Amino acid sequence: MRVGEIYDILDSLSPFELQEKWDNSGLLLGSKEQDARQIVLSVDIDFQMIEEADENTLFILHHPLIFSGLKRLLWNEYPANLLKKMICKNHAMIAMHTNFDQTHLNSYVFTRVLGFEDFESQGFVCKAVGEWNTDELLKHIKESLGLKVMRIVGYKDTIKSIALTTGAGASLMDNIDAELFLTGDIKYHDAMKAISKGLMLADIGHFESERYFANALGEHLKNLPIPVIIAQSINPYSYI
Repeated sequence: MRVGEIYDILDSLSPFELQEKWDNSGLLLGSKEQDARQIVLSVDIDFQMIEEADENTLFILHHPLIFSGLKRLLWNEYPANLLKKMICKNHAMIAMHTNFDQTHLNSYVFTRVLGFEDFESQGFVCKAVGEWNTDELLKHIKESLGLKVMRIVGYKDTIKSIALTTGAGASLMDNIDAELFLTGDIKYHDAMKAISKGLMLADIGHFESERYFANALGEHLKNLPIPVIIAQSINPYSYI
């Protein structure tokens, strides 16, 4: 398949025009005219993934490898060190970031992973209403996401509404109409602000909450005439 054909399928599924202004989703490496022999889906990309991939592979990533403006390409620096290897193997790369968050990933994690099927979605935020014992709810969330630890802010004994944004969503705090907000990368001052607002936060991790990207997208590409491989990038953090 031509890369352009696959790009058009992705654009129909989750329009790239929905991405945030600061984002860099879309075709980041290669040409729409080149052929793709296989597709690899992953949150991020690393050396091993590139080494193991055949020539003419199209990588569809969640996080854009080229995010802000590149002022230089030095082969011993990130991300140029990865781009050089990809260029040598005639790889192409498409990023589906904030557009896919809004159309698919957040709802996939909220329903398929956490099991909150009766929900509403607005932009980046999914919300469910009910009544939960907090300790039981947090145990369920940790087990579902495979979390060893979970940082909590503003603990409440019971919860009647839950909101979720995968990745780093604390900047959306002012728009959250729920008692518990699940998101990742919660900073100290985010925590202080949440306490002042009476909002309970649970840090579910950036990687941990977005690592379902490949599975969520893969469901929509399984009928393509070329192989679609679900890969799992490495969590850059270790917990000791």
